[in-house]
Amino acid sequence: MDINLIVTMVKARIGLTSEIRDTYLTAIANAVVTELEGEKGLALDGANPYHIMFVVDYATWRYQSRDESGAMTRHLQFRLHNRFNSS
Repeated sequence: MDINLIVTMVKARIGLTSEIRDTYLTAIANAVVTELEGEKGLALDGANPYHIMFVVDYATWRYQSRDESGAMTRHLQFRLHNRFNSS
């Protein structure tokens, strides 16, 4: 996965134009990829737009939900479940 691409897309999605949060967003993107590949056993393909957008959406949710204790949104749960079933 191209972490720089993921960070750029997360920033576009949440409307950030400065680089002030890049270190934090990079850490989130790396953590998401590590969780999906290492803990959940998914084989992510950096050339697959579906995989890229899932990581972007997951990282965006992580960033926006950093101070909340709620569960993952339904659309992310559904997409993650489908990813498991298609692996």
